[in-house]
Amino acid sequence: MASIGQIVEPTPSGEVLSRAQSRARLIPDCMVEAKRIANTVISGWHGRRKRGIGENFWQFRPYSDGESLSRIDWRRSARDDHTYVRDREWEAAHTIWLWADLSPSMMYKSKFGAVSKESRALVLMLALAEILARSGERIGCPGVMEPVSARNAAERLATALMHTPLSGGLPQTAMIRGASDLVLIGDFLDPADTIMAQLGPLARRGMRGHVVEIADPAEESFPYAGRTEFTDPETGEKLTAGRAEIVRDDYRRAYLARRDSLGENLRHLGWTFTPHRTDHLASEALVAVHMYLSGMPGRATHGGQL
Repeated sequence: MASIGQIVEPTPSGEVLSRAQSRARLIPDCMVEAKRIANTVISGWHGRRKRGIGENFWQFRPYSDGESLSRIDWRRSARDDHTYVRDREWEAAHTIWLWADLSPSMMYKSKFGAVSKESRALVLMLALAEILARSGERIGCPGVMEPVSARNAAERLATALMHTPLSGGLPQTAMIRGASDLVLIGDFLDPADTIMAQLGPLARRGMRGHVVEIADPAEESFPYAGRTEFTDPETGEKLTAGRAEIVRDDYRRAYLARRDSLGENLRHLGWTFTPHRTDHLASEALVAVHMYLSGMPGRATHGGQL
């Protein structure tokens, strides 16, 4: 998706192969970082923490009228004057589709960002795949990998991404059937109306969506001054500002208005929206999305921070 305010050279079509090779070199390092973050975040988490049929104990809760008496835990209830039910975790495998935008605008990294947007998106995607695979979920990537339920799903996804042709725009979702979760990670710099026109039909098909917006700090703050040339990394179109600082306030208002509009429209669909900057810890966004997927939105706050 076209990026706003980036000082980068256009990418001629002849460099497509070079970009693909660069991504292939990047993915192994992203996989290592993803596993490190997943190991940190997953500590103390077990299952998807949803009430249902399973073998693992989750919690005791007060008995409600109308529930089956067979669910009462009489030993726990005997400790005081209340009647308690023993809840178990939901263990049925669930299909979660993960997608990361790998278009040219995602390669951007200013001096204010810790990593490129592409690198952060890949780390989040693979770390989420690692955590979900450990919970027994079925993991897929639209147009890249069919859903699999395997302990090494993250590694399989990384391998598939290394051999996937470069493409822009949102993924094709015709292969997704039934009520699944779809996690979309990208910069989403197109107009909110354009993005919602593509996402709205997915919600009407019963998909539960989770959008993670990756932003470089410079895209928010617009730290440019003096004569500055901006280049769209996807079209090569150039824009020269004689005094860039003059348009800073207007730019920031437009940038944040686009984000606010996108987030509000997504929430109206019942989807979640997590903005994340590359100068923040990747674990912030990872925890927020995992909480949404686990049905615990109260523990995931705006901005991907706990």
